[in-house]
Order: sequence, then C-alpha cells, then structure tokens
Amino acid sequence: MVLVAEKKTFVPQPATSLEEIGISTSMIDDLLLKRLFNGGPQTAGSIADRLALPFLVVLGNLNELRRLHHTHILGSDGYGERNYMYILTEEGESRARTAFERNLYDGPAPVPLAAYNASVVAQSVRDVPITKTAIENAFRDLVLHPDIVNEIGPAVNAGQSLFFYGAAGNGKTALATRITNAMGDEVFVPYAVDVDGSIIEFYDPVCHLQSRNQDDTLDPRWVRIRRPTVVTGGELKLESLDLQYSDLRKTYEAPFQMKANTGMFLIDDFGRQQMSTADLLNRWIVPLELRVDFLKLQTGRKLEVPFDELLVFSTNLDPSQLVDEAFLRRIKYKVKARDPSREMFRQIFQGACVTYNVPFDDEGFDYLVQEHYVKTGRPFRGVHPRDLLDQLVSLAKYIEEPPRMSRKLLDSVVNTYFIAPS
Repeated sequence: MVLVAEKKTFVPQPATSLEEIGISTSMIDDLLLKRLFNGGPQTAGSIADRLALPFLVVLGNLNELRRLHHTHILGSDGYGERNYMYILTEEGESRARTAFERNLYDGPAPVPLAAYNASVVAQSVRDVPITKTAIENAFRDLVLHPDIVNEIGPAVNAGQSLFFYGAAGNGKTALATRITNAMGDEVFVPYAVDVDGSIIEFYDPVCHLQSRNQDDTLDPRWVRIRRPTVVTGGELKLESLDLQYSDLRKTYEAPFQMKANTGMFLIDDFGRQQMSTADLLNRWIVPLELRVDFLKLQTGRKLEVPFDELLVFSTNLDPSQLVDEAFLRRIKYKVKARDPSREMFRQIFQGACVTYNVPFDDEGFDYLVQEHYVKTGRPFRGVHPRDLLDQLVSLAKYIEEPPRMSRKLLDSVVNTYFIAPS
C-alpha cells in the first residue's frame, strides 16, 4: 500500500502489488476461500470488490487455487476475466473450513499495523488548526456562557486532554460530543488491521460515520469518515481498554481509545465506572505522557499504537474527590459547565418550545421561574426546559388539551419531574 500526504491530507493510494498490499499470500487465500464458501459461486470481479483488493492480485491467487484443484471455473457472467464465475471444489471446501478455524473474518482485507500507525500520525489531531469561529459554529445550537468557548478552544487546538465538570444537566456531554465538529476535516480509517496473521476488526459504524465523499480511486480497504467521536460511560471496564478477543470469531476488536484515534474519546459519568478511579487514571498515565498506547494479544505480544486523540473526562462529581493533584496536572485543561443565567434559561426554553411545538408564553415562563425556582432556591439547569416540555406534551395529550405553558400544566410537570423538598 502507498501512503501519500498532500497538503497535510492523508490519502491511501491503491495497492498494485502484493508488497504494497502488505499482507501474506496465505491470508489472501484464506479470505478468498472463506468468501467463496460463504457466498457460493461468484465472479472474480465481485470477489475482488468484496475483499477490497486489486483484481489482478485476486485473479492470480484464484488461478493458483484452481491449479491446486481448490477452485473451479463454473462459467462466465459476461465478457472478460472479471466475469469468470468461480466455485469451490470439495478440496477447496475442506481448506476453507481450515481457514475458518483460524478466524471467521469475511470482509475487506486488513491493512498492516505499520500502515495503520502511519495513518494516525499523518492525520493527527494536533495538526488540525481550530479557530474561535470553528468552535462557535460547532456549538451554535447551544446556549453557553461565552467564557466556555474560549476555554475549550485552546484545548482542542493543542490536541490536549480536557476535564468537564459541574452539576448534572448543564450540557457537559452535549459540549463534548460537538467538539469533533469543530475539527472540520475528514480522516481515513481501515476496516481491519493485520498483526502477523491476527486480525483486529477496527471500523465501527457507531463511532465512525462515513463521509458522503467516498473516492473509488483510492485503496478501498480504507473508509473516509468524519473524525471519530467515541463515547463510553458507567459501563466502561478496564479490560475493554485492551484488545477484545472473540472466542467465536477468533479475531480481536479494537478498544475504545484505538477507535478514537484522530478524533475524541469521551469518558462520560467519570467516577461511576465499574473500576476504581485510581485504576482508570493509572491506565492513562503512559498514553498521556508518551502519546503511545500498548495493547496485548492473546499470545502475550505487546503492540505499540499511537494514542492520538482528545481525551475528555466528564463528571458531575467533585473532581478533587476523584483524582489526585498529580493526575490533574496531566489533564491540562479543566472546564466547568456553569448553571445558566435567567436570560440564558429563557433562551434555552424558547428553543425547546420550538422543538416541542409548544407556544412560548412569557407569563407562563415568569410564573415557572418565580414559583418553582426563585421561591424554592432551585438552580437553573440547561436540561430542564427539554425535560419539562417533554412531560408537558405527554400530559397534554393524555388529558386531551393543547400543549401550552399554562400554570396548571407547568405545576403538574414540575411536581412529577422534581423531588418535592422535605
């Protein structure tokens, strides 16, 4: 495979030889046999497309397998060698079963680990210039304290770690998940990675959102995506930060932080994970300091991969009770999600009214604030308008009334949303 950087843009050029593909002939044979076993009779062209490999390389392997009586040409689906229809012989089926014993992977051919590592370095988050305008555009749908934009921007620009803290309901997660929008450009990630015959399944459609601008002239083993945003919360376990081996598939799944390379990794609800905060923080000391991570195969071999992402922690717990001073020094930027002011709360409420198709009413809003916030000493939270209006619409539908900001409906939803003071 040929890697080209033009104007600081990583471009995976198509391979034209086995050397450029970077994986062994035996792995290509395994992929071919498994594809024919799973898919039945197929043309040479369709197999090459499925495996994302150059047609001439696939044709050469198919012909060698045919010479060994593992494949047979059934006929042709059109003119030319691309349309020759191949099928497995009995010997080929036997060899395919042996290939399945190694792993069940049946997809685009993997790229070598060295090529993946080089791609991360070439697409580093540290090479993406972030301007104030880009940050403001990424957060334009949120009502924020102006200081927050100026606090987040430099951290993203430096490709450094971030610690969001503050009361629940003030948009920490919403802020974090919009950060990669400010990075603007797109990156390439592989479908899978080869490590000396072991396959790491990498591409994850949950966090790798494909761009509409796919280019079929490039190496099809790579997919163009928006910079990744990987989010995990209280379900995070320490073992999920290493390669996950599947006994069924006999392949590895890339861990969260590897999938997040060239983008952002958000650990939400920090402090509520299924491990001690000390164990979790110790896991990040080396990656934060050296910008590399070490992962382990079942054989015990350790892999060195880049740690190139914006690592973001988000919590509504007291940071001083979660982490020690030494670790906080390693997290260069700390941003507090502040409670909105009354005017900001009004703007958020007005926006939520548009979303829920509820007419905004100044009198109803002033009543809500005075009775249920000022008198009770309740702080404003950015999430309250959305939640209250969601319940208001449901209640109005139940009692067969139009949804509106009447005192009766507001009182009812407040009483069911908040816990009554003791």
